[in-house]
Amino acid sequence: MLKQYLDSLRGRRVAVLGIGVSNTPLIELLASEGISVTACDKKEREQLGRQAEQLERLGVKLRLGSGYLDGLSADIIFRTPGLRPDIPALERARAAGAEITSEMEKFFDLCPCPIVAVTGSDGKTTTTSMIAEMLRAAGRRTWLGGNIGNPLLCSLPEMTPEDICVVELSSFQLMTMRRAAAVAVVTNVSPNHLDIHRDMDEYIAAKRNVFLAQQPGDRVVLNMDNEITRGFAADAASHVRFFSAHSRPQDGVYLEDGVIYDNGERILAASELRVLGAHNAENFMAACCALRELVPRETMAEVGRSFPGVEHRLEFVRELGGVKYYNDSIGTSPNRTMAGLSCFDSPLVLIAGGYDKHIPFDELGEEIAKKVRLLLLCGATADKIEAAVAAAPSYAAGKPEMRVFSELSEAVRAARELARAGDTVLFSPACASFDQFPNFSARGKFFKDQVNKLV
Repeated sequence: MLKQYLDSLRGRRVAVLGIGVSNTPLIELLASEGISVTACDKKEREQLGRQAEQLERLGVKLRLGSGYLDGLSADIIFRTPGLRPDIPALERARAAGAEITSEMEKFFDLCPCPIVAVTGSDGKTTTTSMIAEMLRAAGRRTWLGGNIGNPLLCSLPEMTPEDICVVELSSFQLMTMRRAAAVAVVTNVSPNHLDIHRDMDEYIAAKRNVFLAQQPGDRVVLNMDNEITRGFAADAASHVRFFSAHSRPQDGVYLEDGVIYDNGERILAASELRVLGAHNAENFMAACCALRELVPRETMAEVGRSFPGVEHRLEFVRELGGVKYYNDSIGTSPNRTMAGLSCFDSPLVLIAGGYDKHIPFDELGEEIAKKVRLLLLCGATADKIEAAVAAAPSYAAGKPEMRVFSELSEAVRAARELARAGDTVLFSPACASFDQFPNFSARGKFFKDQVNKLV
């Protein structure tokens, strides 16, 4: 089907907005097929470096820099997920007759096999990865991609109807999604990305899009313990299945007396899971809930016992001087960081702060006041987090002690100097990385590098 689609683009003008991880393979594919393609990006040519020359050698026209969307005109426009679909340049192009789509939307149109789609404010990468591991362990040929960092459109020629695709979807990818997966999973919904979404209602509407187009034979898996996702059930035309850590759903997976069950059938004890934390038990339950018809419970349990987690998610880095260091750079929201704090009983040194997504820190401030011995802050939100902790009901002067640094490297060195034997140093920023790093992965790698240099 991909070949037919590419054939339909010949003689038409195609623009791809954003020269990033998901769109670069698409740009290269279009150019290799002799399709007229213009790649647009706000980065300057010097920032792209050799990539600019490589694309031009393929015949790609480049529009770069601050005016990259000026006079945008094309028949087909592929939008990068982080770009709002209603910006003036896209509205003008749409009014002129352009089709606005994205790599992921077109993948959903053309995919020959069933899709399991996962979204949520927290836990979606771990849940997506667990689902893929369970399917592979059950012998299914499985493709993993989407927001997790692996674009799938270019892999379509290798896929067969017997395969299965597992995709992670962000709210940005879902804003204009009009198709749905056979199985949709929503891990939870809480305030996030309010620097880009107009308000919480728009953010919730984007998450809801993951299942709205489903049919009665499809399934949607929802978190029963989250008020917003529990309310999604009323909007579903498909079969609804819940998971819960606090109650027993009529149809679903739940935790009871430390054991995870699927409709009364034991899967395993939560203590057997290799990954840390109650939130990861919920991620595991969501995965099991999605795969009842596809994966035996014994296989689910085997994966639960062996799955090591995903990089930058409560990742153990090293122990030095009796102090353990953990990298939780994926902690890009207060909820994620609170989940990380709940995983440790040892005295905590927390390193936090980063890009401001305009999310309140009040609840996080209270949890820090209760659980953290020493708070080391850096980044654009340092002052906001410090103020939230100082205003928390449980805060007493100096408990926790708080210090602010201009650079993450300084905070890591301070942790080495100030942490005591038996402490845990947790890097969980509660914020995005864009004030100092391109993404949470680069930030996490930098943290690990700094920790491994400590002596």
